[in-house]
Amino acid sequence: MKHNNPFLTGLALAAGLLFLLPVLYSIWMSFQTAHAYYAGGVEFTAGNYLRAVAEYNFARYLLNSIIVSGIVTLLGITIATMAAFAFARFQFRGGNLLFGATVATLMIPSHISLIPNYLTLAKAGLLDSYAGLILPSVSNGFAAFFLRQYIKGIPKALDEAAYMDGATPLQVLWRVIVPIAKPAIFSMGLYIFITEWNNYIWPLVAVGKEDLYTLQIGLARLYRINPGEGLIDWPLVMAASTLTILPVLLGFLLVERHLVRGITMGAVK
Repeated sequence: MKHNNPFLTGLALAAGLLFLLPVLYSIWMSFQTAHAYYAGGVEFTAGNYLRAVAEYNFARYLLNSIIVSGIVTLLGITIATMAAFAFARFQFRGGNLLFGATVATLMIPSHISLIPNYLTLAKAGLLDSYAGLILPSVSNGFAAFFLRQYIKGIPKALDEAAYMDGATPLQVLWRVIVPIAKPAIFSMGLYIFITEWNNYIWPLVAVGKEDLYTLQIGLARLYRINPGEGLIDWPLVMAASTLTILPVLLGFLLVERHLVRGITMGAVK
């Protein structure tokens, strides 16, 4: 059994602390008053969090982000898993072309689809609604590609055994493929959730009602709040930023075990 190298352990801890310093500093700043921050003093307060939630409607923004990101993640990972299963297990006319088109979407900047999506949803009357925030993000080419490569590594003999027992393709997907591919599915679910959680451009374009603002839009609005003399209330902004980190951190902690397994198993394959 190999013993831990103290030098490498210390180096890893130092690197981790280096990456955490901006976050820790932001949290520290969020508990300061604006006056103390600009005066160079120290004055602890939890009032910034209370102001963000009570005065600037961040509780509503948080709820909107959770609803939108949660539904996008659920629909996105469902669609990506079904598409990946079809690409990995079935041969059909135009399948390779369709898969190539799916991969090609990864090379297209997301901003290019901004205007077409806006015009389409405007004609459908879905702007300023949860549907308008959710629908453009439910398809994810990278998740479909990643899961397809993962499923191709699962032996087909398992599928054939299930078919011999009378299972349908949907039952094979749900009872055979999904349990085995769970690490990859959780990894992609976290990826989709974080991507949508940090989305700023589309909510800014698609929503005009304050009741539908997400956290990212709310954060941008806080830059207009100042404690006087044109100064930005950075402690208030950092408190709001800390609130945006917590759900992502919680999600990571919940799927961390599956995330590590998904990465390591994919590397071994």
